Amino acid sequence: MSTRKRRKTPPPDWNLPLLTDWGLKPEQQRLLVIIACVAGVLVAAVTLTSVVAALGADARTEPQQAAGLTVEGLRPERFEGWASPKVFEPIAERAKDAKPFTAKELFPGRTLTGAHKVTFKLSEKVVDADCAAALWGAELVTQAAEAGCSQAARAAYTSADGRYLAQFTLLNLNDAKVAGELVESLKSLHRGGWVRPVTAFPPDAYTEGGAYALGHYVALVWLARADGAEPAPRDDFANLALTVRAAEKALFKRVVALTGTS
Repeated sequence: MSTRKRRKTPPPDWNLPLLTDWGLKPEQQRLLVIIACVAGVLVAAVTLTSVVAALGADARTEPQQAAGLTVEGLRPERFEGWASPKVFEPIAERAKDAKPFTAKELFPGRTLTGAHKVTFKLSEKVVDADCAAALWGAELVTQAAEAGCSQAARAAYTSADGRYLAQFTLLNLNDAKVAGELVESLKSLHRGGWVRPVTAFPPDAYTEGGAYALGHYVALVWLARADGAEPAPRDDFANLALTVRAAEKALFKRVVALTGTS
């Protein structure tokens, strides 16, 4: 019985018309095709690596930007505003109370103590000559500038038990009229603009705020639980606000200095 030999597969024909016209021999054509295939694979790999790296960079950047917006966009869920008491009439105009305030004048001590044994510890303080550095929200920044805001002082506090965060802000404006107008505007304006935190509040924290016209000044009080949760029955935010407002003592001293009365 005769055994038939298996026919070998004929080698591919490397006589490609275009390459043949260029004068390339079959062996040269084969080598050129192999090189082109390898180069194509390498280019595809490099391109894929670049795309993946770019996607990774975007994934890292977006959360950081979102976090920044969350901090800047943090505003009080509950807000109240109060007109200036008569006691501050002697400092109703900055022209009569022209001396700029200092951080030492407003925040001389390291602690503030209120009723029910509430104590706040000062963690950070800053005074800015540019009020825009202390505020966010285009409308609020514009109104403060039009009111002649020349200084913005901010101080951050943490309660002694670590349960609460607070910030006191004082704006130095032209007169009591614009101070009162700013407080009134903030009753709705606070939804789109507020003070920048000196130290970060928890993202998405529940916070409460208040604005107080005090002659040609506006005081802004901002409160939150350190865990960012909504206040429980035992959380007396009204008393906490009174404790933080002890920083207003410096303004009472200015009234006394101008009037000579206690």
